[in-house]
Parts: sequence; C-alpha cells; structure tokens
Amino acid sequence: MAGKTLTISTPDGSFNAYVAEPAGQPRAAVVAIQEIFGVNETMRGVCDWLASEGYLAVAPDLFWRIEPGVDITDKSEAEWKKAFSLMTAFDVDKGIQDIAATIKVLRADPRSKGKVGAVGYCLGGRLAYLTATRTDADASVGYYGVGIDNYLAEAEKLARPLMLHIAEEDGFVNKEAQARIVAALKDHPQVTLHSYPGCDHAFARPGGQHYDAAAAEKANARTLSFFKKALG
Repeated sequence: MAGKTLTISTPDGSFNAYVAEPAGQPRAAVVAIQEIFGVNETMRGVCDWLASEGYLAVAPDLFWRIEPGVDITDKSEAEWKKAFSLMTAFDVDKGIQDIAATIKVLRADPRSKGKVGAVGYCLGGRLAYLTATRTDADASVGYYGVGIDNYLAEAEKLARPLMLHIAEEDGFVNKEAQARIVAALKDHPQVTLHSYPGCDHAFARPGGQHYDAAAAEKANARTLSFFKKALG
C-alpha cells in the first residue's frame, strides 16, 4: 500500500507524518505512535494495517526535533545504540504536543468524521497513555508501554477509553512496575488492561526477536474491537 506524506505545523516548526488511507470512506482516524526506531517499516506497516481495517492512519515523526526522518530497524547493535540515544534525547512533553497537533489536524479532516484515536508501541505505548491523559483523543491503545508507572498520578485525568497491552515478561518493564500499573488502573472505569503471559517486549512487532504471532493476533483483534466501539 502506497503511503502519503502529511506536513503538520506547530509553533516550534513543521514535521512530516506518514499517511495510509483506506480504500473507501474512513471509519475514523488513528494516530500511530512510533517506537524508538522512528517512523520505520514497522510503523508504516501499522498504518497500512489500520487503513486496511478502514481507518485513516497517520504516523507522525516525533523525533523531528532531534533528527527528522529517522527510519532504522532493530536488527543491528549500531541501530539499537542510536535508538536508545534518540529516546534519551526525546522530550516527552514536546512529543505529546506534537501528537496533539496531529490529532487536531485529523479531527478537522472531514474524512475522520471528527473521531480520532491513537495507538502506540514501546516508547509509543507510554505516549499513548499520556495521549489519553493529556489530549482529547477519543480512544487510546498502548502496547508494552515503557515508563507508564512513572506517570500513574495522571490517571485521574483519564476521561476517555484507554486500553493497555502488558507483556508479562517485558525486559524493559519489570514485574514491580507492571504491578504498580495494574494496581493503579485496574478499577478505573475508562481503562481496559490485557496481560500476555510468557510474552516479552515487542511481542507484536513482526520480524522482531520476541514476536509472538498468536499473542499479536489476539492483541490486534482486541485493539480493533476497542476502536470500532469507541470510534466507529
């Protein structure tokens, strides 16, 4: 599926986003929030998958303030080193502002019918949680979000549906952090939690070291069901 590029303007400058459009009238729009590898083949694939399910899908380049156009993989030590350096340099607050700017553009697009969701992975999983607490996104989904336990005080601001997919053997989110997340969110009326026994970080990344096809299929089906209920 051939993607397009959208340019989004902010008070700090402009950045690009990958766009995948469905064949027919979109159900709604979804912001796909990147991992630490930039808007790479994996994230373009997420957008293409969402478009195949009827959504106008957009992946903003959230590393643009550090280095525009980052597109790396998880296949080499050098790329992992660069990915971690980008994550260290990344300003989470500015990133959420950029996601909010993306949501604003999509909500104004008549094809979205005024409905915009978000889905994020890894770093993007943390940002999906913060998108739910800090923006007006209609529904948010986070896959194996890293560092969510540091932002649990923001749960009181959750006003719209949030779904989190938790990898029980996540090498970047230890059991204690997982327990804190579950304890803080399990009774929240807007939150749905799903845990995946035996799964490590990035179990839904096709071609990744810890990819688990069965778990990914289950999580993706839950995500689509969640979006159809919340977005249409």
